[in-house]
Amino acid sequence: MDDQNLIDMANRIGDFFDSMPDREEALAGIADHIHRFWEPRMRRALLASLDHPDASGIAMSGIVKEALVKHREQLTPAAASFA
Repeated sequence: MDDQNLIDMANRIGDFFDSMPDREEALAGIADHIHRFWEPRMRRALLASLDHPDASGIAMSGIVKEALVKHREQLTPAAASFA
């Protein structure tokens, strides 16, 4: 998974929602979009890049960081169960 590409895609999503007048609605919209349209390994990699910001070369926008922190539980994929 290319972390720089994931951050760039998340930043573009953030740019779209950043124009919304209601900040809470924008944050929820970012999280909802990532949750609905990104597969679990993409979300894991994006959250890992949030935890280790120096590992990638591209900066994550402030609104994306805020959305990931606020909605981290919703965005964290459930652990796979092998029964």
